[in-house]
Amino acid sequence: MASKGFFTKSFLLYHRILHRNLSIGKLYRRTLSAKLPRYPSQSTSPPSFDDISNKTLVIDMDEWLLKSNSIFPYFMLVALEGGGYLRGLLLLFSYLFLYFFASEELMLKVMVMFSFCGMKVDGFRLDRAVLPKYFLENVGLEGFEVLKKGLKEAKGVVCVSRRVPRVMVDGFLRDYMGVKEIMGREIGMKYGFFSGVLMDWNEDKLAQKMEDVGGDVMAFGSCFGKYSQQLPFTEICTRTEQEKKNWNTLPQDMYPNPLVFHDGRLAFTPTPMATLAMFVYLPLGIVLSVLRSLIFGLLPYHLSIPLSSLTGSRSYLVGQPPQYKTGTNRAGGQLFVCNHRTLLDPIAISAGLNRPVTAVTYSLSRLSEIISPIQTARLTRNKEEDRRRMSTLLARGDLVVCPEGTTCREKFLLRFSPLFAELTDRVVPVALNTRVDMFYGTSTSIFKFMDPFYFLMNPRPEYWVEFLEKVPTEGRSIDVANGIQRKIGEALGFELTVLTRKDKYMMLAGNEGIVKA
Repeated sequence: MASKGFFTKSFLLYHRILHRNLSIGKLYRRTLSAKLPRYPSQSTSPPSFDDISNKTLVIDMDEWLLKSNSIFPYFMLVALEGGGYLRGLLLLFSYLFLYFFASEELMLKVMVMFSFCGMKVDGFRLDRAVLPKYFLENVGLEGFEVLKKGLKEAKGVVCVSRRVPRVMVDGFLRDYMGVKEIMGREIGMKYGFFSGVLMDWNEDKLAQKMEDVGGDVMAFGSCFGKYSQQLPFTEICTRTEQEKKNWNTLPQDMYPNPLVFHDGRLAFTPTPMATLAMFVYLPLGIVLSVLRSLIFGLLPYHLSIPLSSLTGSRSYLVGQPPQYKTGTNRAGGQLFVCNHRTLLDPIAISAGLNRPVTAVTYSLSRLSEIISPIQTARLTRNKEEDRRRMSTLLARGDLVVCPEGTTCREKFLLRFSPLFAELTDRVVPVALNTRVDMFYGTSTSIFKFMDPFYFLMNPRPEYWVEFLEKVPTEGRSIDVANGIQRKIGEALGFELTVLTRKDKYMMLAGNEGIVKA
């Protein structure tokens, strides 16, 4: 009975603390909104926003760009993608422990410490390779319209990140929002590593920045209210949480720059509960990945496909696989040309055909070659040597080529290399698509051999394979390649680009993507 009374009192005390924190938060927001000038929620711009040619706009990223004020997912992405699962687990436990008892400032400093401490400064690319996708998915259309108008018409725009450190938002704001003047809190560095110490906010630096830009200053964000005496604001505009809930998410077709490439393993926004669910699922995911790998590696397709479906994996075949020969040339097999979604693409085509094929690739680790259930061959990037190798392989049997040269996660097709069009008089285009719900099966890291395992770790990984009508290779090879790219793009509803493998790796990893092991 004494134990029961103790737990009852503990629960009541916990409930009172939670209720008090929530009440204080609501009271603080009401008081803050009453002190600062605010405009009706149905108007995304104040009346004086019509002529801003001589004004400088200072925009709080948290309040005027992002719909949700929760910043935990961005720190979790840094911890997981930059430090690994142990660092992410420590960050999650510390956050859950401090959530109801620590101040916002203390929690922010703890998250910075767990996410960045000991991480190398040189080569930090998460702000360009991983985080932009999640920031873009959280941008509010109404807030973006303010930024867009400011960049187009105002004398200057300064974007302020008062909570998320500048090193995390710099790539997103510069590359995807078009902002040139960015201010945010800094993280301490020593001996080429992040110390994990979050520096205090410096309003003097902001005042100097606004003085350099010049013009009347309009501030967008309630955080600027306490600086109204020190900083030359002519107007301060705010939005409440309730108003932001009614905002629309910025559509992808309105992104200032399209999101073609992004890196990282997580395919979901790592909120605290979603991250906890991932860690709980992870042991089961590893077992599923090994089991599915064994099923496809040891059993014939007529058995492996139905058995894998029992584990949650799904495969969809659109249309009938072709039974015709490629042409009346020297080739003994058929040449299949597909877009590139994961390293499992040739295996998916082989399963759709229900017969073995050979796959060629520019970069494949030795381990991936060993564990692959189908034959693979490396290309050398020497045109004449690659043509000879591919012709030899095609004479022996069916050959699968991914002319993009690298994978692309989004609904875009990279430029097709035209070499395949010089091998035979007919090719078979194949349109591929995938769906994942927890982990991406692609990466630019040195651990690319783990890509197929991550794809198979998903609770419900899906593959779509569509065999299209054969295409003759008459005319210039570059025209044939562009035509097949267009044909596959139309089948999938993907947008065509002229970007290449080199563009992807230089942007995401800072190298040309050559795998040596």
